Amino acid sequence: MPNMPKILAFSGSIRRDSWNRKLIAVAADAARAAGGDVTLLDLADYPLPLYDGDLEARDGLPANAQRLKALFKDHDALLIASPEYNSSIPPLLKNTIDWISREWQGESGLVPYQNKVAAILAASPGQFGGMRMMPHLRQVLNALGVLVLPGQFSLPRADSAFDPENGMLKSPARLHALVMELVRTTDRLRKS
Repeated sequence: MPNMPKILAFSGSIRRDSWNRKLIAVAADAARAAGGDVTLLDLADYPLPLYDGDLEARDGLPANAQRLKALFKDHDALLIASPEYNSSIPPLLKNTIDWISREWQGESGLVPYQNKVAAILAASPGQFGGMRMMPHLRQVLNALGVLVLPGQFSLPRADSAFDPENGMLKSPARLHALVMELVRTTDRLRKS
């Protein structure tokens, strides 16, 4: 349906067996079930150099950053599952956000983030479930103009939270509620 909110879902980890890759796949399915038109993105398909102003001045915006900018601009909302590295945002995710936020061909770097709604998720085998990273990610996205939903989903002890037979969360109710709120809020804002 063309009127469905378009949601770009991705993980801040590209590790093959990442808990956050598993979590974003489950969340993307929940968003589809809630009425969202979901694009599940794998950042491994868009490798980027570490952001460097001299590199940008010399070579311009990397082709993958341009592709990601276009994807962000083409979607109404972001659904992000991220691990926590040393109580903060992992370098892959921060570098991706930074490259997308660069001005390009006279267009402000804020354009890909404007009028976006986001839901943030985190999974970790530890007891905090990535919670210490979430305020940092929220702060960065807010600074770029993204409306981050007040609710968030953190999954502690992720190593035992998924059903080994089907890959689904054993207790998905909180995740489904947040994803449903993302779809509803995005839909309301698009229609206002």
